Amino acid sequence: MQENYAMQLFTVGVNHTTAPIAIREHIAFSPERLAHALRDLNAHGVHEAAILSTCNRTEIYALAPEGQTLTSTMSQVIEWLAAFKNTPMQKIAPHLYQYQNNHALLHWVRVASGLDSMILGEPQILGQIKQAVRQSRAKEGISSKLSWVIQQVFAAAKQVRNETRVGSQAVSLGFAAAKLVTQIFQKPSNNTLLVVAAGEMNRLVATNIAGLGVGKVIICNRSPERAALLASELETIVPHIEITPLDQLPNVLPQADIVTSCSGSLYTLIDKTMVKQALKQRRHQPILMIDLAVPRDIDPTVSELDDVYLYSIDDLQHVIAGNLEQRRQAAVEAELLVSQIVVAIERKYLVRQVGQDIQQYREQAKHHADMILSQSLQQLADGHAAEAVLTELTRKLTQTLTHAPSKLLRETASEQPVETVNFVAQHLTHAFRKDKCPYLTHNNTLLDDEPVSPSFDNQ
Repeated sequence: MQENYAMQLFTVGVNHTTAPIAIREHIAFSPERLAHALRDLNAHGVHEAAILSTCNRTEIYALAPEGQTLTSTMSQVIEWLAAFKNTPMQKIAPHLYQYQNNHALLHWVRVASGLDSMILGEPQILGQIKQAVRQSRAKEGISSKLSWVIQQVFAAAKQVRNETRVGSQAVSLGFAAAKLVTQIFQKPSNNTLLVVAAGEMNRLVATNIAGLGVGKVIICNRSPERAALLASELETIVPHIEITPLDQLPNVLPQADIVTSCSGSLYTLIDKTMVKQALKQRRHQPILMIDLAVPRDIDPTVSELDDVYLYSIDDLQHVIAGNLEQRRQAAVEAELLVSQIVVAIERKYLVRQVGQDIQQYREQAKHHADMILSQSLQQLADGHAAEAVLTELTRKLTQTLTHAPSKLLRETASEQPVETVNFVAQHLTHAFRKDKCPYLTHNNTLLDDEPVSPSFDNQ
């Protein structure tokens, strides 16, 4: 029989709330080193594990090997991590968190749902976890048991995102800008994005907008080298990219449906007259203009023109602040849902584990029944009266099959609360009522045995 119905799941790691960036950088695993780390961890006796490593966290999710305690396995993994990273234990130990069984499961579901992220509800983390799982599977580090747990985590994260609004609002400049585009333009593939200056902030916003599937990007920048660098990042997602000098801005502006600008210039780059001329050439098709610069690149009076939607960085920040508050409110609902889901997963896990014990109990019962039947058949062959043989057969079967439940009921009565005793007693007696017996039909003919819950190894 199973000695421990717990999952034997644990998590060891650091994140942005427990460790400074210097520690996180040191503990992080590069994609190139991750495969070697998984092999090395396997060689140290931990055969079922996935390693998640991002800029904000490094975590190891694993199952303790059979016959080994969770505490000893976790200590072993922490020692391995310090040795693998060639770091003194006392340097990383204060920053590590450790979770076991249901606490580890709860943490994993919270991480996958974006509830433990620096940006509340961000969706990228689930993809990063899936990638970590794929890498571990490639190294045969995911068993059927751990695979089942992972499936529950992914399903839980999907349920949290579907049933709450924790990830539905834009909370980054790039995401907010992309959201504006989808509100104004129905088919981004028909639109042209004009990127004025190829600095870091504009690069992030432009990447988000380009990711919507815009048809063309024009990069207008003083430095052609920096413009070329941005173009190389976008070329895998945008079919047409054009680079032009900054002094050509008035000439390319009429082509732009979307403009994002962040130059760092002390002077206005796009004035009202320039936009008027562009609108005239565009036959007054709408333009979305996003000014991320301080001082501003786009004359604020441009917003007075019809067919122009102008947003400053402050406008976007106000949108983000409101959305963050909505996410925080949604997070309360999401945390409650996660707690409920984790309890449900634990129940499902327990049912699967108990199913293995039920199967073992039935095999033992069948073995004893076969022995009694063999004795009875021998007695019939020796000429004993059939009625006496069958009566003795029935008596022995009854004693054999009711011994374990009777012993269980006595032990429950001596060790457990009265509610548990009542539950066990009622269900044992209820199971053998004539009208409730699962093995007999209404005319007392035998039914086939009820199925046993599958184990993890025969999914």
